[in-house]
Amino acid sequence: MAWNEPGNNDKDPWKNKGGKNQGPPDLDDLFKELGQKFGGVFGGGKSSSNNSGNNFSGVVFALAFIIATVAYLFSCVYTINEAERGIKLRFGEYVGVVEPGLSWKWTFIEHIIPIDVQSTRNLPASGFMLTQDENVVHVEMQVQYRIDNARDYVFNVTNPDDSLSQALDSALRYVVGHAKMDDILTSGREMVRQSVWEELEKIISTYNLGLIIVDVNFKDARPPNEVKDAFDDAIAAQEDEVRYLREAEAYARGIEPRARGRVKRLEQEANAYKAQVLLDAEGEVAKFNKLLPEYQAAKEVTRQRMYIATMEKVYSNTSKVMVDVDGGNNMMYLPLDKIMQQQNNNQRPTSQVNSTSSSNNRPASNTTISSSGRTDRFSDGRN
Repeated sequence: MAWNEPGNNDKDPWKNKGGKNQGPPDLDDLFKELGQKFGGVFGGGKSSSNNSGNNFSGVVFALAFIIATVAYLFSCVYTINEAERGIKLRFGEYVGVVEPGLSWKWTFIEHIIPIDVQSTRNLPASGFMLTQDENVVHVEMQVQYRIDNARDYVFNVTNPDDSLSQALDSALRYVVGHAKMDDILTSGREMVRQSVWEELEKIISTYNLGLIIVDVNFKDARPPNEVKDAFDDAIAAQEDEVRYLREAEAYARGIEPRARGRVKRLEQEANAYKAQVLLDAEGEVAKFNKLLPEYQAAKEVTRQRMYIATMEKVYSNTSKVMVDVDGGNNMMYLPLDKIMQQQNNNQRPTSQVNSTSSSNNRPASNTTISSSGRTDRFSDGRN
């Protein structure tokens, strides 16, 4: 028997809710029940009727509510990047700092301000400034900084970047105003940079900007264009002065070691000469001390021996010999240099002797000095 035959209503699978053979429910009944439930919740229970239009509007409203709820929940989830820190505000009041990662907030109740605390920012400053010696220079400087405290950066000052810019301009003008122009343009640039850094940190420390200075770069410093040529000449002259000083120092470093070596050598030679003279003197003293007893024992013999030794030493350095004959009035002179020269000529080959015989066969003339002052010439006996 079929389920839809007359008399079998109790076996209808679509209406037999309590039976064993349950079928799919009617969609209209399902939407009607949902509409009644939501309508009762929002005050629509009095208008419960079989009108399908009212049921459809209730279903649409329910679906819209579910979608809005899901969208709201999705909007409550947010992410803070690794380089950022989040400032959480609840109804505009500071609550805390949110660390990097996935977090939760109540949308329309809490507000998150992400702050980049790792990136390094640049802030330039430049302008014409008056120096201590009443000159005008154009200085350009750049500051590198990053956010150190996100809460102080957001709440302590209205515009921390603008406050830092004004502090940098104030510090730069203060330092330049207490420095000379030559130092700013040439050798004092590093000192000016360090001074600006210290002065800037001193200024911003009282405001708690939440910033930290990473570096200060001195980019450029130049005089006004009207006097630029004159200052270029002055700078070139200063560079030449430095170059000449370096060359002079290099020359001095090259000369000084040689001079010191020469002084050392002369000093050593002087010490050696001094030691030699002292030793010679000591030797003479020792020699005299040895001769003194001999002289005291036999004065005449010692005197004669000393005289002979002295004359022997003197005549050993000359080629002329004077011979004094006892009992005679003449003193004979022996030209030893001529004798030695003739002996050398005799030892030469015969060809050379023949060529020079005319000059060598002449008798050598000698001079004899008599006691009366007469001068005679005599032959030494050579043919």
